[in-house]
Amino acid sequence: MIHHLSKSPSIANQFLLELRDQVIQKDRLRFRTNLNRLGKIAAYEISKTLNYHDVEVQTPLGTARIPVSDNRIVLCSILRAGLPLHFGLLDFFDKSENGFVSAYRQHHKDGTFEISLEYSTCPNLTNSTLIICDPMLATGASIKKTMDALSAYGQAQKVHVVSIVSSKFGLEYIERLFPNIDIWTFAIDEELTGKSYIVPGMGDAGDLAFGPKEQD
Repeated sequence: MIHHLSKSPSIANQFLLELRDQVIQKDRLRFRTNLNRLGKIAAYEISKTLNYHDVEVQTPLGTARIPVSDNRIVLCSILRAGLPLHFGLLDFFDKSENGFVSAYRQHHKDGTFEISLEYSTCPNLTNSTLIICDPMLATGASIKKTMDALSAYGQAQKVHVVSIVSSKFGLEYIERLFPNIDIWTFAIDEELTGKSYIVPGMGDAGDLAFGPKEQD
């Protein structure tokens, strides 16, 4: 299922605007902050889908019963761009366990690329609720590669993917491969360039958050 979190106007639209704006996004601190903010909003929305049970708490004047979630959350970030988004989710799911995957585009001289995955670490996923963080969902190849790598750590009970900007092509690709995944995104863009960059997109989230990397 695809959840388009900006379809109904909210404060999230302001943060999305600033992430896309080619002038404002030059402020790396603000860019990371806005990714973090949208991570918090996504966490709140995802929390509505979790399982809950009543817990009694003693107040100064009596006893109150409050429903709290009993889901075991595992957050998994695709490095490096996913980190600010990851920590936004972690601020709300503060008891979650954490995994990390290094998945990136390895470009070739002919203009093609493949997704390289050189490192992964993750707790056991059996009976967990897995949330994968990746700010840009373009072709969906990084999510596919990440799901393949994480299968070595057990079978999650439920999987969520959180992105900021997604392409329609990538969303449809992931839906076909993983029909039970819930995808939470703040923008759905129609176009991919010949090099599979999202248009209008917002640029390279990793570079904008942490500075440019040396190209091979």
